[in-house]
Amino acid sequence: MKAVLATKNKHKTGEVAALLSRFGLDVELLTLKDIDFNDEIIEDGETFEENALIKCRAVSQKYNGMIIADDSGICVDALGGEPGIYSARYAGDGNDDSNNKKLLEKLINVPREKRTARFVCAFAAIVDGNEYVVRGECEGIIAPQKRGSGDFGYDPLFEYVPSGKTFAEMTEDEKNSVSHRANALKAFAELMKTLEK
Repeated sequence: MKAVLATKNKHKTGEVAALLSRFGLDVELLTLKDIDFNDEIIEDGETFEENALIKCRAVSQKYNGMIIADDSGICVDALGGEPGIYSARYAGDGNDDSNNKKLLEKLINVPREKRTARFVCAFAAIVDGNEYVVRGECEGIIAPQKRGSGDFGYDPLFEYVPSGKTFAEMTEDEKNSVSHRANALKAFAELMKTLEK
């Protein structure tokens, strides 16, 4: 099976392919670079699912095969679900450090038991003209300061309570066994297997 993942990020593409393989779906993933897709995609949906579908639909204008796209972010209960779909640009500059700093500032007087949050990932696909969307989540707590060396996005602040570690303190394998992306891709792999029958 061959598909385009709506990203130019080779690392992300490798991670998605590895997770799909772990869940029994062998797929050769191409990036947007591989198909010379350079159009700007305006993600103006109001949910993770809508934004993932927007990416798929944009790529489907130029590519006829199977297309996969995701949208993900972190939702903090004490902030009414912020930053949500604006996670990547929460502080306005798209910088991980700025985003983390803003989140910590907003939670400065919030006690641990009220710092509950979840990472959310929606995966969308267009297969033979039909649209599909799945969602994965991972529950946790926002730590009072950054911990760990895996400094990507909100990982240093997101503590997965059963392990006592932030995502940034976990090995890649540990994170991939519980993460929102892994949960979404597991559901996606199961969906694709039912379509093959």
